[in-house]
Amino acid sequence: MLTRITELLGIEIPIMQAPMGWIARSRLASAVSIAGGLGIIETSSGDLAAIRDEIRAMRELTDKPWGVNVAQHFVRDLDGLFEFLVANEVGFVTTSAGDPAVLVPRLKDAGVTTFHVVPSVRGAEKAVAAGVDGLVVEGIEGGGFKSVDGPSTLVLVPEIAERFDVPIVAAGGFIDGRSMAAAFALGAEGVQMGTRMVCSVESPVHDNWKQAIVDGRETETVLVNRNFRPAMRTMRTEKTARLDAENEPASLGLDAMMATYFGGDMEAGVAMSGQVQGRIHSVEPVAEILASAWADCQAILAELGSRTAGSISK
Repeated sequence: MLTRITELLGIEIPIMQAPMGWIARSRLASAVSIAGGLGIIETSSGDLAAIRDEIRAMRELTDKPWGVNVAQHFVRDLDGLFEFLVANEVGFVTTSAGDPAVLVPRLKDAGVTTFHVVPSVRGAEKAVAAGVDGLVVEGIEGGGFKSVDGPSTLVLVPEIAERFDVPIVAAGGFIDGRSMAAAFALGAEGVQMGTRMVCSVESPVHDNWKQAIVDGRETETVLVNRNFRPAMRTMRTEKTARLDAENEPASLGLDAMMATYFGGDMEAGVAMSGQVQGRIHSVEPVAEILASAWADCQAILAELGSRTAGSISK
């Protein structure tokens, strides 16, 4: 089964890995690409020296397609990063957390296939006007940085699909074939997985975080920084519940974040997680996650198609 996403990006499975800060680096991204999806290197950590090394490492780890996310709000030297991406022949970029008109035309002129991440119809309008090749349409139920007024994936994806004839990657709530088939029914041609990728064997985060996802319910996330920037959907802990209740800004101090991400202290920083954590019950290898999701998605779509055809014939 081919989609515009698989054809445009040259991948076998229309699953993109989310560009999570400090997590979406070469170990995880290369595993996703080798498995047939599209691995993405992050920039939202702001650690551009390390990110340049991770981009170089991808060349050594896989000859499959992969890309880079440019989170504009978090990148201090956009010009320098742009020049580095072009010099290193990065063929696919997603832009986010900023005005698509700033980078999309430059990337397109340089021959880079470019998608923009959008949380609203207005965002999609601006991205299409800037000339994007496609969109990552992100609902508010997903983990990570969020627009506090953003709608859910169920509302947002079909509305954008009806208005714009560009390939859509749906993000927020996708972990398996069932959710992936739903995305296709809504008008998407691929999905992005974030929380599911955090809870994979190849994810670099501490096992405490992965186990917290496995143990977590769909009701156990919280949207912190509602009145500050950036708003984030995180795992509910004593710390994040207090931040939400007292309307305090969440600190993204490096030491605290590293203590959570790689030290396993779930109360030190904030651990991003989507509501879909309630459907994740085990830590699995990336290759198994992608293969089973895509096989199940196609089987579900085929079964629904067969039911519909039988109904019509009668």
